[in-house]
Amino acid sequence: MQLGIRLHDVNAAEPEERQSLEARAAKAREEGFVCVHLALAKCIRGVTFDDAALTEGLAAHVRRVFRQNELDVAVLGCYLNLAHPDEAKLREFQSRYYGSLRVAAQAGIGMVGTETGAPNAAYKLDADTHGEAALHTFMRNLEPVVACAEHYGVTMAIEPVWNHIVYNADRALEVLRGIGSRNLRIIFDPVNLLGTENVDARQRVIGDAMDKLCDHIAMVHLKDFRRENGKLVSIAAGTGEMDYTEILRFLKARKPFVQATLENTTNDNAVASRELLERLYQAL
Repeated sequence: MQLGIRLHDVNAAEPEERQSLEARAAKAREEGFVCVHLALAKCIRGVTFDDAALTEGLAAHVRRVFRQNELDVAVLGCYLNLAHPDEAKLREFQSRYYGSLRVAAQAGIGMVGTETGAPNAAYKLDADTHGEAALHTFMRNLEPVVACAEHYGVTMAIEPVWNHIVYNADRALEVLRGIGSRNLRIIFDPVNLLGTENVDARQRVIGDAMDKLCDHIAMVHLKDFRRENGKLVSIAAGTGEMDYTEILRFLKARKPFVQATLENTTNDNAVASRELLERLYQAL
């Protein structure tokens, strides 16, 4: 298992407004990580990463920064709502995915990742989010994005999330089979499969996802959760209720060298989270 970190959770020794891609990358490497989840808009201040910004020069800069710091970019994040009800906004978002896939290919990044949205402009769980109409809308709008991924030779990966359209393993399989592309894969985030409705059955929920999605999992997100005011709050791995034993056993047995990035860490606990997961993994 190759452990990494979500780069915008890394804060270098500079004022927040001066955090640079270079400083964050250097800090991630200093903390012992070997790869990152990169969300450009959250890591480079003062830039709007619209179509105009997604240039070949940007790709070259990203490639150079991470090569110099001996880090891989496990995934380039582009988390925009592909079920947005406004047609003009949807086309804008699809165009952003096309640009992100192009930059990924030119920067040597193998994957662009996304969640699966909601059928409203607020990107919030509503009565229609888990319905069939929302699923068909998402698949229809994802299909040309996957075709673009095929063109550039890059993986397009979707992340099932309980509050979104693709909320469990069966829905993810519907999307994979419906689109039928080898370039469409899964980001496996065990905590994101949980909500207040199923959290007490988490071993079954997560086990079901590992069993059904095994062949399609391209990378992993690792974090923890706590219950707060009737909601699940995401926190750093090892600081909440999660038991990682079966997840790590699965990764060790079925996903050699998989890239797994930590989420919701801080400078104060990122290294401790990494070291905990490494110890648990090695002990299996």
